Amino acid sequence: MRSDVLIIGAGGAGLVAAINAHESGAKVRIITKEYPTRSQTSMAQGGINAALGNASVDSIEAHVQNTLKSAHGLANEEMVRFMCEQAPVAVNWLDSIGVCFSRTKDAKIAQRTLGGASAPRACYAQDYTGLKILHTLYDRVLACGIEILSERYLLNFITNTDEYNKPYACGATVLNIRTGEVESYESASVIVATGGYSRIYDKHSTNAVGTTGDGIAAAIRAGARLSDMEFIQFHPTALKNSSILISESARGAGGHLLNSKGERFTNELAPRDEVARAIHNEIEKGEDIFLDIRHLGETFIDEELPQERKLAKLYENVDPVYDLIPVKPVAHYTMGGIEVDANSQTKLRGLFAVGECANHRVHGANRLGGNSLLELVVFGKQAGESAAEYAKKFTKSIDITLQTKSANNFITGVKYFTNQIDFYQKREFIGNIFYNNAGISRDEMGLKAVLGAIRQIQKEIPFMGPKDKSKVYNTNLVEFIEFGNMVELCEIILVCAISRNESRGAHFRADIPQENDMAYKAHTITWKEDSVLCADFME
Repeated sequence: MRSDVLIIGAGGAGLVAAINAHESGAKVRIITKEYPTRSQTSMAQGGINAALGNASVDSIEAHVQNTLKSAHGLANEEMVRFMCEQAPVAVNWLDSIGVCFSRTKDAKIAQRTLGGASAPRACYAQDYTGLKILHTLYDRVLACGIEILSERYLLNFITNTDEYNKPYACGATVLNIRTGEVESYESASVIVATGGYSRIYDKHSTNAVGTTGDGIAAAIRAGARLSDMEFIQFHPTALKNSSILISESARGAGGHLLNSKGERFTNELAPRDEVARAIHNEIEKGEDIFLDIRHLGETFIDEELPQERKLAKLYENVDPVYDLIPVKPVAHYTMGGIEVDANSQTKLRGLFAVGECANHRVHGANRLGGNSLLELVVFGKQAGESAAEYAKKFTKSIDITLQTKSANNFITGVKYFTNQIDFYQKREFIGNIFYNNAGISRDEMGLKAVLGAIRQIQKEIPFMGPKDKSKVYNTNLVEFIEFGNMVELCEIILVCAISRNESRGAHFRADIPQENDMAYKAHTITWKEDSVLCADFME
Protein backbone atom coordinates (compact mmCIF):
# COMPACT_ATOMS: atom_id res chain seq x y z
CA MET A 1 0.00 0.00 0.00
CA ARG A 2 1.40 3.35 -1.07
CA SER A 3 2.06 6.15 1.43
CA ASP A 4 2.58 9.88 0.97
CA VAL A 5 5.63 9.95 3.23
CA LEU A 6 7.79 6.93 3.99
CA ILE A 7 10.16 7.44 6.93
CA ILE A 8 13.13 5.12 7.41
CA GLY A 9 14.13 5.19 11.07
CA ALA A 10 12.17 5.66 14.29
CA GLY A 11 14.52 7.58 16.55
CA GLY A 12 13.79 11.12 17.63
CA ALA A 13 14.31 12.62 14.16
CA GLY A 14 12.06 10.11 12.41
CA LEU A 15 9.31 10.43 15.01
CA VAL A 16 9.30 14.24 14.93
CA ALA A 17 9.19 14.13 11.12
CA ALA A 18 6.31 11.63 11.24
CA ILE A 19 4.24 13.75 13.62
CA ASN A 20 4.68 16.88 11.52
CA ALA A 21 4.05 15.12 8.19
CA HIS A 22 0.88 13.61 9.68
CA GLU A 23 -0.27 17.00 10.98
CA SER A 24 0.35 18.39 7.45
CA GLY A 25 -2.23 15.94 6.13
CA ALA A 26 0.07 13.22 4.77
CA LYS A 27 -0.43 9.49 5.05
CA VAL A 28 2.74 8.41 6.89
CA ARG A 29 4.44 5.06 7.29
CA ILE A 30 7.54 4.46 9.45
CA ILE A 31 9.95 1.59 8.81
CA THR A 32 12.67 0.75 11.32
CA LYS A 33 15.15 -2.08 11.86
CA GLU A 34 14.95 -1.67 15.64
CA TYR A 35 12.03 -0.91 17.89
CA PRO A 36 11.62 2.87 18.34
CA THR A 37 12.50 2.97 22.04
CA ARG A 38 15.87 1.33 21.32
CA SER A 39 17.08 4.15 19.09
CA GLN A 40 20.27 6.10 19.73
CA THR A 41 18.26 9.16 20.81
CA SER A 42 17.84 7.48 24.19
CA MET A 43 21.59 7.91 24.79
CA ALA A 44 21.50 11.72 24.54
CA GLN A 45 21.68 12.41 28.25
CA GLY A 46 22.89 15.98 28.78
CA GLY A 47 20.10 18.17 27.41
CA ILE A 48 18.64 20.14 24.52
CA ASN A 49 19.85 23.69 23.91
CA ALA A 50 17.51 26.66 23.86
CA ALA A 51 18.17 30.26 24.91
CA LEU A 52 15.33 30.46 27.45
CA GLY A 53 17.34 32.33 30.05
CA ASN A 54 15.78 30.42 32.96
CA ALA A 55 19.06 29.82 34.81
CA SER A 56 20.90 33.04 33.86
CA VAL A 57 20.99 35.73 31.22
CA ASP A 58 21.23 34.17 27.75
CA SER A 59 20.35 35.09 24.17
CA ILE A 60 19.72 33.49 20.81
CA GLU A 61 22.69 35.43 19.45
CA ALA A 62 24.97 33.90 22.08
CA HIS A 63 23.69 30.44 21.11
CA VAL A 64 24.42 31.23 17.45
CA GLN A 65 27.94 32.42 18.19
CA ASN A 66 28.76 29.46 20.47
CA THR A 67 27.61 27.08 17.72
CA LEU A 68 29.62 28.84 15.00
CA LYS A 69 32.75 28.93 17.16
CA SER A 70 32.50 25.23 17.92
CA ALA A 71 32.03 24.48 14.19
CA HIS A 72 35.43 25.97 13.24
CA GLY A 73 34.19 27.89 10.21
CA LEU A 74 32.30 25.06 8.52
CA ALA A 75 28.76 25.79 9.68
CA ASN A 76 26.25 27.67 7.54
CA GLU A 77 25.34 30.74 9.59
CA GLU A 78 21.88 31.02 8.06
CA MET A 79 21.05 27.41 9.02
CA VAL A 80 22.57 27.83 12.48
CA ARG A 81 20.58 30.99 13.05
CA PHE A 82 17.37 29.27 11.96
CA MET A 83 18.02 26.37 14.36
CA CYS A 84 18.84 28.62 17.31
CA GLU A 85 15.87 30.93 16.67
CA GLN A 86 13.56 27.91 16.58
CA ALA A 87 15.07 26.39 19.73
CA PRO A 88 12.69 28.01 22.28
CA VAL A 89 9.74 27.02 20.06
CA ALA A 90 11.05 23.44 19.88
CA VAL A 91 11.48 23.11 23.65
CA ASN A 92 8.08 24.65 24.34
CA TRP A 93 6.52 22.17 21.90
CA LEU A 94 8.23 19.25 23.65
CA ASP A 95 7.00 20.62 26.97
CA SER A 96 3.47 20.91 25.60
CA ILE A 97 3.33 17.28 24.47
CA GLY A 98 4.46 16.00 27.85
CA VAL A 99 8.26 15.77 28.06
CA CYS A 100 8.98 15.79 31.80
CA PHE A 101 11.78 18.34 31.98
CA SER A 102 13.46 18.98 35.31
CA ARG A 103 12.20 22.19 36.90
CA THR A 104 13.49 25.14 38.89
CA LYS A 105 11.96 26.11 42.22
CA ASP A 106 9.63 28.51 40.38
CA ALA A 107 8.52 25.71 37.99
CA LYS A 108 10.47 26.91 34.95
CA ILE A 109 12.35 24.40 32.79
CA ALA A 110 15.74 23.82 34.42
CA GLN A 111 18.90 24.52 32.40
CA ARG A 112 22.54 23.47 32.79
CA THR A 113 25.83 24.38 31.16
CA LEU A 114 27.43 22.04 28.63
CA GLY A 115 30.85 22.35 27.01
CA GLY A 116 31.36 25.36 24.73
CA ALA A 117 28.27 27.20 26.00
CA SER A 118 28.49 30.72 27.40
CA ALA A 119 25.42 30.24 29.62
CA PRO A 120 23.35 27.44 31.19
CA ARG A 121 21.34 26.63 28.05
CA ALA A 122 20.68 22.88 28.03
CA CYS A 123 17.13 22.01 29.10
CA TYR A 124 17.22 18.60 30.74
CA ALA A 125 15.30 15.77 32.37
CA GLN A 126 17.77 14.60 35.02
CA ASP A 127 20.36 12.76 32.90
CA TYR A 128 17.73 10.90 30.85
CA THR A 129 16.85 13.76 28.50
CA GLY A 130 16.97 11.90 25.18
CA LEU A 131 15.18 8.89 26.60
CA LYS A 132 12.29 10.94 27.97
CA ILE A 133 11.98 12.92 24.75
CA LEU A 134 12.00 9.69 22.73
CA HIS A 135 9.30 8.00 24.82
CA THR A 136 7.08 11.08 24.67
CA LEU A 137 7.44 11.30 20.88
CA TYR A 138 6.68 7.59 20.54
CA ASP A 139 3.50 8.00 22.60
CA ARG A 140 2.51 10.91 20.37
CA VAL A 141 3.09 8.90 17.18
CA LEU A 142 0.94 6.06 18.53
CA ALA A 143 -1.78 8.53 19.47
CA CYS A 144 -1.74 9.86 15.90
CA GLY A 145 -2.32 6.35 14.57
CA ILE A 146 0.83 6.45 12.41
CA GLU A 147 1.84 3.03 11.11
CA ILE A 148 5.18 1.68 12.39
CA LEU A 149 6.73 -1.42 10.85
CA SER A 150 9.59 -2.68 13.02
CA GLU A 151 12.30 -5.23 12.24
CA ARG A 152 12.56 -4.09 8.62
CA TYR A 153 16.12 -3.62 7.43
CA LEU A 154 16.71 -1.01 4.70
CA LEU A 155 18.33 -2.41 1.57
CA ASN A 156 18.04 0.41 -0.98
CA PHE A 157 15.91 3.34 -2.01
CA ILE A 158 13.65 2.86 -5.01
CA THR A 159 14.22 5.43 -7.75
CA ASN A 160 12.44 6.06 -11.04
CA THR A 161 13.17 8.61 -13.78
CA ASP A 162 10.83 11.22 -15.24
CA GLU A 163 10.27 12.18 -18.87
CA TYR A 164 13.50 14.20 -18.80
CA ASN A 165 15.45 11.20 -17.49
CA LYS A 166 15.84 12.88 -14.10
CA PRO A 167 15.75 10.47 -11.13
CA TYR A 168 13.43 10.76 -8.15
CA ALA A 169 12.99 8.67 -4.99
CA CYS A 170 9.70 6.84 -4.63
CA GLY A 171 10.10 4.14 -2.00
CA ALA A 172 12.44 1.59 -0.49
CA THR A 173 13.25 -2.11 -0.53
CA VAL A 174 13.68 -3.72 2.87
CA LEU A 175 14.38 -7.12 4.37
CA ASN A 176 11.68 -8.27 6.77
CA ILE A 177 13.94 -9.69 9.48
CA ARG A 178 11.13 -11.79 10.97
CA THR A 179 10.22 -13.59 7.74
CA GLY A 180 13.36 -13.23 5.61
CA GLU A 181 11.27 -11.86 2.76
CA VAL A 182 12.15 -8.81 0.68
CA GLU A 183 9.43 -6.16 0.83
CA SER A 184 9.00 -3.06 -1.31
CA TYR A 185 7.20 0.09 -0.18
CA GLU A 186 6.04 2.78 -2.58
CA SER A 187 5.82 6.38 -1.47
CA ALA A 188 5.53 9.85 -2.98
CA SER A 189 8.42 11.01 -0.77
CA VAL A 190 10.98 9.38 1.51
CA ILE A 191 12.68 10.68 4.67
CA VAL A 192 15.95 9.11 5.82
CA ALA A 193 16.31 9.22 9.62
CA THR A 194 18.62 6.26 10.19
CA GLY A 195 21.25 7.83 12.45
CA GLY A 196 25.01 8.09 12.18
CA TYR A 197 27.95 5.75 11.61
CA SER A 198 30.07 5.86 14.78
CA ARG A 199 29.86 2.11 15.22
CA ILE A 200 32.57 1.69 12.60
CA TYR A 201 34.79 2.19 15.66
CA ASP A 202 33.26 -0.99 17.08
CA LYS A 203 33.94 -1.24 20.85
CA HIS A 204 35.48 2.25 20.80
CA SER A 205 32.08 3.94 20.49
CA THR A 206 29.24 5.02 22.76
CA ASN A 207 26.76 4.04 20.05
CA ALA A 208 24.49 1.01 19.86
CA VAL A 209 25.60 -1.85 17.61
CA GLY A 210 23.05 -0.91 14.97
CA THR A 211 24.53 2.54 14.30
CA THR A 212 26.10 1.40 11.05
CA GLY A 213 25.23 4.18 8.58
CA ASP A 214 22.78 2.09 6.53
CA GLY A 215 20.70 5.04 5.33
CA ILE A 216 23.78 7.07 4.40
CA ALA A 217 25.24 4.21 2.36
CA ALA A 218 21.90 3.61 0.63
CA ALA A 219 21.55 7.34 -0.12
CA ILE A 220 24.88 7.67 -1.92
CA ARG A 221 24.09 4.54 -3.93
CA ALA A 222 20.78 6.10 -4.94
CA GLY A 223 22.36 9.34 -6.18
CA ALA A 224 22.49 11.62 -3.13
CA ARG A 225 25.69 13.39 -2.10
CA LEU A 226 27.48 13.12 1.24
CA SER A 227 29.43 15.89 2.94
CA ASP A 228 32.00 16.29 5.73
CA MET A 229 32.28 12.56 6.39
CA GLU A 230 35.73 12.90 8.00
CA PHE A 231 34.33 14.82 11.00
CA ILE A 232 33.58 12.37 13.80
CA GLN A 233 33.17 13.64 17.33
CA PHE A 234 34.83 11.81 20.20
CA HIS A 235 33.05 12.20 23.50
CA PRO A 236 35.64 12.93 26.20
CA THR A 237 34.08 10.80 28.93
CA ALA A 238 33.09 7.22 28.22
CA LEU A 239 33.71 4.50 30.79
CA LYS A 240 37.19 3.10 30.28
CA ASN A 241 36.37 -0.59 29.97
CA SER A 242 32.96 -0.54 28.29
CA SER A 243 32.77 2.75 26.30
CA ILE A 244 29.41 3.46 27.97
CA LEU A 245 28.70 7.20 27.87
CA ILE A 246 29.08 9.33 30.97
CA SER A 247 27.12 12.47 30.17
CA GLU A 248 28.67 15.88 29.71
CA SER A 249 26.16 16.98 32.32
CA ALA A 250 28.51 15.50 34.93
CA ARG A 251 31.16 18.04 33.91
CA GLY A 252 28.53 20.72 33.45
CA ALA A 253 27.54 20.21 37.09
CA GLY A 254 31.14 20.80 38.18
CA GLY A 255 32.90 17.46 37.66
CA HIS A 256 36.69 17.52 37.35
CA LEU A 257 38.97 15.60 34.99
CA LEU A 258 42.06 14.25 36.75
CA ASN A 259 45.12 12.34 35.61
CA SER A 260 46.90 9.61 37.60
CA LYS A 261 48.70 12.28 39.63
CA GLY A 262 45.40 13.82 40.69
CA GLU A 263 46.03 16.90 38.53
CA ARG A 264 43.40 18.79 36.56
CA PHE A 265 44.86 19.28 33.09
CA THR A 266 42.17 20.96 30.96
CA ASN A 267 39.10 23.17 31.02
CA GLU A 268 36.35 20.59 31.47
CA LEU A 269 33.80 22.80 29.72
CA ALA A 270 35.81 23.58 26.61
CA PRO A 271 34.37 22.29 23.29
CA ARG A 272 34.44 18.51 22.99
CA ASP A 273 37.23 18.32 20.42
CA GLU A 274 39.57 20.22 22.73
CA VAL A 275 38.73 18.16 25.82
CA ALA A 276 39.00 14.85 23.95
CA ARG A 277 42.45 15.79 22.58
CA ALA A 278 43.62 16.88 26.03
CA ILE A 279 42.63 13.50 27.47
CA HIS A 280 44.18 11.68 24.50
CA ASN A 281 47.47 13.52 25.06
CA GLU A 282 47.51 12.56 28.75
CA ILE A 283 46.85 8.91 27.87
CA GLU A 284 49.70 9.04 25.34
CA LYS A 285 51.96 10.10 28.23
CA GLY A 286 50.94 6.95 30.12
CA GLU A 287 48.38 8.58 32.39
CA ASP A 288 45.04 7.08 33.41
CA ILE A 289 42.16 9.56 33.35
CA PHE A 290 39.36 9.93 35.86
CA LEU A 291 36.19 11.95 36.22
CA ASP A 292 35.69 13.18 39.77
CA ILE A 293 32.19 14.19 40.92
CA ARG A 294 32.58 13.17 44.57
CA HIS A 295 32.52 16.80 45.75
CA LEU A 296 29.00 17.26 44.30
CA GLY A 297 27.59 15.08 47.07
CA GLU A 298 25.29 12.09 47.14
CA THR A 299 22.05 14.09 47.27
CA PHE A 300 22.90 16.11 44.17
CA ILE A 301 24.18 13.07 42.26
CA ASP A 302 21.04 11.06 43.01
CA GLU A 303 18.76 13.94 42.04
CA GLU A 304 20.57 15.26 38.96
CA LEU A 305 22.89 12.46 37.78
CA PRO A 306 21.23 9.20 38.82
CA GLN A 307 21.98 7.38 35.57
CA GLU A 308 25.69 8.21 35.71
CA ARG A 309 25.92 6.69 39.19
CA LYS A 310 24.09 3.54 38.06
CA LEU A 311 26.25 3.13 34.94
CA ALA A 312 29.52 3.60 36.84
CA LYS A 313 28.49 1.04 39.47
CA LEU A 314 27.22 -1.44 36.90
CA TYR A 315 30.01 -1.28 34.32
CA GLU A 316 33.08 -0.17 36.30
CA ASN A 317 32.21 -1.33 39.81
CA VAL A 318 32.86 2.14 41.21
CA ASP A 319 30.46 4.40 43.07
CA PRO A 320 31.03 8.02 41.97
CA VAL A 321 29.77 9.28 45.31
CA TYR A 322 32.96 7.84 46.83
CA ASP A 323 35.21 6.83 43.90
CA LEU A 324 36.86 8.30 40.83
CA ILE A 325 35.32 7.20 37.52
CA PRO A 326 37.87 5.83 34.98
CA VAL A 327 37.13 7.36 31.55
CA LYS A 328 38.47 7.63 28.00
CA PRO A 329 37.33 9.41 24.81
CA VAL A 330 35.51 7.29 22.21
CA ALA A 331 33.58 7.88 18.97
CA HIS A 332 30.21 9.40 19.75
CA TYR A 333 28.65 11.50 17.00
CA THR A 334 29.12 11.94 13.26
CA MET A 335 28.93 15.52 11.96
CA GLY A 336 29.03 14.40 8.32
CA GLY A 337 26.16 12.80 6.46
CA ILE A 338 23.73 13.18 3.59
CA GLU A 339 23.90 16.65 2.09
CA VAL A 340 20.54 18.46 2.28
CA ASP A 341 19.22 21.85 1.19
CA ALA A 342 17.33 24.49 3.17
CA ASN A 343 14.19 22.30 3.04
CA SER A 344 15.95 19.11 4.21
CA GLN A 345 15.82 17.62 0.69
CA THR A 346 18.81 15.77 -0.75
CA LYS A 347 20.19 16.11 -4.27
CA LEU A 348 17.85 13.24 -5.23
CA ARG A 349 14.34 14.66 -5.61
CA GLY A 350 11.83 13.27 -3.19
CA LEU A 351 14.49 12.02 -0.79
CA PHE A 352 14.73 14.01 2.43
CA ALA A 353 17.08 13.44 5.37
CA VAL A 354 17.12 14.49 9.02
CA GLY A 355 18.97 13.79 12.25
CA GLU A 356 22.46 12.41 12.55
CA CYS A 357 22.38 10.83 9.07
CA ALA A 358 21.90 14.28 7.50
CA ASN A 359 24.22 17.25 7.22
CA HIS A 360 22.29 20.49 7.64
CA ARG A 361 25.64 22.28 8.09
CA VAL A 362 24.86 23.34 11.65
CA HIS A 363 27.65 21.36 13.35
CA GLY A 364 30.59 21.94 11.02
CA ALA A 365 33.81 20.40 12.24
CA ASN A 366 32.68 19.94 15.85
CA ARG A 367 29.15 19.75 17.27
CA LEU A 368 28.26 21.92 20.25
CA GLY A 369 26.98 19.73 23.08
CA GLY A 370 23.19 19.99 23.41
CA ASN A 371 22.58 20.76 19.74
CA SER A 372 21.91 17.20 18.54
CA LEU A 373 18.50 16.87 20.23
CA LEU A 374 17.71 20.40 19.11
CA GLU A 375 18.62 19.61 15.51
CA LEU A 376 16.33 16.59 15.32
CA VAL A 377 13.34 18.55 16.63
CA VAL A 378 13.83 21.69 14.52
CA PHE A 379 14.76 19.94 11.27
CA GLY A 380 12.49 16.95 11.95
CA LYS A 381 9.59 19.39 11.79
CA GLN A 382 10.99 20.93 8.63
CA ALA A 383 11.62 17.57 6.94
CA GLY A 384 8.16 16.27 7.80
CA GLU A 385 6.43 19.36 6.49
CA SER A 386 8.63 19.56 3.36
CA ALA A 387 8.11 15.88 2.48
CA ALA A 388 4.35 16.21 2.98
CA GLU A 389 4.22 19.29 0.75
CA TYR A 390 6.29 17.53 -1.92
CA ALA A 391 3.96 14.52 -1.76
CA LYS A 392 0.88 16.70 -2.38
CA LYS A 393 2.32 17.69 -5.77
CA PHE A 394 3.61 14.21 -6.67
CA THR A 395 1.81 12.85 -9.73
CA LYS A 396 4.44 10.51 -11.19
CA SER A 397 4.06 6.78 -11.66
CA ILE A 398 6.05 4.32 -9.58
CA ASP A 399 7.54 1.11 -10.93
CA ILE A 400 9.12 -1.13 -8.30
CA THR A 401 9.58 -4.24 -10.45
CA LEU A 402 13.27 -4.04 -11.33
CA GLN A 403 14.47 -2.87 -7.92
CA THR A 404 12.42 -5.45 -6.07
CA LYS A 405 13.94 -8.14 -8.27
CA SER A 406 17.42 -6.72 -7.69
CA ALA A 407 16.89 -6.78 -3.90
CA ASN A 408 15.75 -10.40 -4.01
CA ASN A 409 18.75 -11.34 -6.14
CA PHE A 410 21.05 -9.59 -3.69
CA ILE A 411 19.70 -11.46 -0.65
CA THR A 412 19.87 -14.77 -2.52
CA GLY A 413 23.37 -14.05 -3.81
CA VAL A 414 24.78 -13.07 -0.42
CA LYS A 415 23.81 -16.47 0.97
CA TYR A 416 26.06 -18.07 -1.65
CA PHE A 417 29.08 -16.14 -0.39
CA THR A 418 31.57 -18.42 1.33
CA ASN A 419 32.58 -17.95 4.94
CA GLN A 420 36.32 -18.49 4.67
CA ILE A 421 36.95 -15.20 6.49
CA ASP A 422 35.09 -14.23 9.68
CA PHE A 423 33.63 -10.76 9.08
CA TYR A 424 33.07 -10.29 12.83
CA GLN A 425 36.83 -10.44 13.32
CA LYS A 426 37.29 -7.98 10.45
CA ARG A 427 34.71 -5.67 12.02
CA GLU A 428 36.68 -5.64 15.27
CA PHE A 429 39.91 -5.14 13.31
CA ILE A 430 38.43 -2.11 11.52
CA GLY A 431 37.27 -0.64 14.83
CA ASN A 432 40.76 -0.92 16.29
CA ILE A 433 42.67 0.50 13.31
CA PHE A 434 40.18 3.34 12.93
CA TYR A 435 40.45 4.25 16.61
CA ASN A 436 44.25 4.18 16.50
CA ASN A 437 44.89 5.75 13.08
CA ALA A 438 41.70 7.57 12.05
CA GLY A 439 40.54 8.66 15.48
CA ILE A 440 41.31 11.62 17.71
CA SER A 441 44.77 12.13 16.20
CA ARG A 442 45.55 11.29 12.56
CA ASP A 443 48.37 11.60 10.06
CA GLU A 444 48.74 10.86 6.36
CA MET A 445 50.74 7.67 6.77
CA GLY A 446 48.29 6.14 9.22
CA LEU A 447 45.23 7.15 7.19
CA LYS A 448 46.65 5.70 3.98
CA ALA A 449 47.54 2.46 5.77
CA VAL A 450 43.94 2.12 6.97
CA LEU A 451 42.61 2.91 3.48
CA GLY A 452 44.79 0.15 2.05
CA ALA A 453 43.39 -2.30 4.62
CA ILE A 454 39.80 -1.25 3.83
CA ARG A 455 40.28 -1.72 0.10
CA GLN A 456 41.70 -5.17 0.71
CA ILE A 457 38.64 -6.02 2.83
CA GLN A 458 36.40 -4.80 -0.01
CA LYS A 459 38.00 -7.37 -2.29
CA GLU A 460 37.54 -10.11 0.32
CA ILE A 461 33.85 -9.50 1.10
CA PRO A 462 32.66 -12.40 -1.17
CA PHE A 463 34.66 -14.70 1.13
CA MET A 464 33.06 -13.30 4.32
CA GLY A 465 29.44 -14.33 3.85
CA PRO A 466 27.05 -15.23 6.66
CA LYS A 467 27.36 -18.73 8.13
CA ASP A 468 23.63 -18.84 8.79
CA LYS A 469 21.81 -19.55 5.52
CA SER A 470 18.34 -19.76 7.09
CA LYS A 471 15.49 -17.40 6.27
CA VAL A 472 13.65 -16.50 9.45
CA TYR A 473 15.26 -14.06 11.92
CA ASN A 474 18.66 -14.38 10.29
CA THR A 475 20.50 -11.73 12.28
CA ASN A 476 23.81 -13.07 10.98
CA LEU A 477 22.71 -12.03 7.49
CA VAL A 478 21.62 -8.57 8.67
CA GLU A 479 24.93 -8.01 10.46
CA PHE A 480 26.82 -9.00 7.32
CA ILE A 481 24.89 -6.45 5.23
CA GLU A 482 25.55 -3.84 7.95
CA PHE A 483 29.23 -4.73 7.73
CA GLY A 484 29.16 -4.09 3.99
CA ASN A 485 27.63 -0.66 4.52
CA MET A 486 30.26 0.19 7.13
CA VAL A 487 33.10 -0.82 4.79
CA GLU A 488 31.58 1.34 2.05
CA LEU A 489 31.48 4.34 4.39
CA CYS A 490 34.96 3.64 5.76
CA GLU A 491 36.47 4.25 2.33
CA ILE A 492 34.59 7.56 2.01
CA ILE A 493 35.68 8.75 5.47
CA LEU A 494 39.33 7.96 4.76
CA VAL A 495 39.36 9.58 1.31
CA CYS A 496 37.95 12.76 2.88
CA ALA A 497 40.35 12.68 5.83
CA ILE A 498 43.38 12.16 3.60
CA SER A 499 42.25 14.99 1.31
CA ARG A 500 41.83 17.48 4.17
CA ASN A 501 45.45 18.46 4.71
CA GLU A 502 44.86 20.51 7.84
CA SER A 503 43.51 20.22 11.38
CA ARG A 504 39.99 21.50 12.01
CA GLY A 505 37.74 20.67 14.94
CA ALA A 506 37.35 16.92 15.38
CA HIS A 507 39.68 16.26 12.43
CA PHE A 508 43.13 16.67 14.00
CA ARG A 509 46.14 15.90 11.83
CA ALA A 510 49.27 15.50 13.96
CA ASP A 511 51.38 16.01 10.82
CA ILE A 512 49.53 19.27 9.96
CA PRO A 513 48.26 20.70 13.26
CA GLN A 514 47.10 24.09 11.91
CA GLU A 515 43.84 25.16 10.28
CA ASN A 516 44.21 26.33 6.68
CA ASP A 517 41.35 28.67 5.79
CA MET A 518 42.85 29.57 2.42
CA ALA A 519 42.56 26.01 1.09
CA TYR A 520 40.17 24.07 3.34
CA LYS A 521 37.46 26.35 4.70
CA ALA A 522 35.16 24.24 2.56
CA HIS A 523 33.14 21.04 2.70
CA THR A 524 34.25 17.66 1.41
CA ILE A 525 31.60 16.38 -0.97
CA THR A 526 31.40 12.75 -2.11
CA TRP A 527 29.13 11.05 -4.62
CA LYS A 528 29.11 8.08 -6.94
CA GLU A 529 29.13 7.94 -10.73
CA ASP A 530 28.62 4.49 -12.23
CA SER A 531 29.44 3.05 -8.77
CA VAL A 532 32.80 4.89 -8.71
CA LEU A 533 33.49 7.10 -5.68
CA CYS A 534 34.12 10.78 -6.50
CA ALA A 535 35.22 13.51 -4.07
CA ASP A 536 35.80 17.27 -4.11
CA PHE A 537 35.87 20.35 -1.90
CA MET A 538 33.00 22.84 -2.22
CA GLU A 539 31.93 25.89 -0.25
